[in-house]
Amino acid sequence: MDWLVPLGTAFWLGILTSISPCPLATNIAAISYIGKRVGSPRMVFVSGFLYNLGRMIAYVLLGVLLVASVLSIPEVARFLQQYMNKLLGPILIVAGMFLLELLKFGGSGSRIGEKMQRRVDRSGVWGAFLLGFVFALSFCPVSAALFFGSLIPLSIKHSSAILFPSVYGIGTGLPVIVFAILIAMGTRYVGGLFEKLTQIEVWARRITGVVFILVGIYYCLTCIFGINIF
Repeated sequence: MDWLVPLGTAFWLGILTSISPCPLATNIAAISYIGKRVGSPRMVFVSGFLYNLGRMIAYVLLGVLLVASVLSIPEVARFLQQYMNKLLGPILIVAGMFLLELLKFGGSGSRIGEKMQRRVDRSGVWGAFLLGFVFALSFCPVSAALFFGSLIPLSIKHSSAILFPSVYGIGTGLPVIVFAILIAMGTRYVGGLFEKLTQIEVWARRITGVVFILVGIYYCLTCIFGINIF
């Protein structure tokens, strides 16, 4: 029961990452690009699945690398066990400020370059897996704040190098699969759904940012200043 809330948080962070404007536009562009080359609705869906699988594996590998590396160093592990709750407050506040766009840093989403296009063309439908893997590692400001500023600290806090990144990866995949199905069906509602998801993402990101800041303030008051609110 104690794991349900953090696991749900990891899943929500994955969904929020996937529907953020930069990753969402990249996801749709990649699936559409591949879909034009595979020739059948079934293969468009397969390419969407492989693209999503590539993203998931990239997130899991990166999460395992970061979390396992940190936890494998005894001094760092002991430091985090002692101070993680104190660090979590400021981390959540900063992540929330990025989500609310109170803080910004440069960067943008990936584009399919000529070299990548040629490699995808040679790989056929398996090129979708390659695109998913590469694009997952090309973070934009919002996805970087969600992954590095929220998921990784959450994984470290619960000493989970695989489970939390995996759940996060599954969350990032749901909207991708939906769009793959819609594109495979040739539906004309893709553009409208994209606009609606963009509007939903704005409010979802703002609400999540406010919650992060409030939870961060709570951790700061209780764990750093020793103030019992409840």
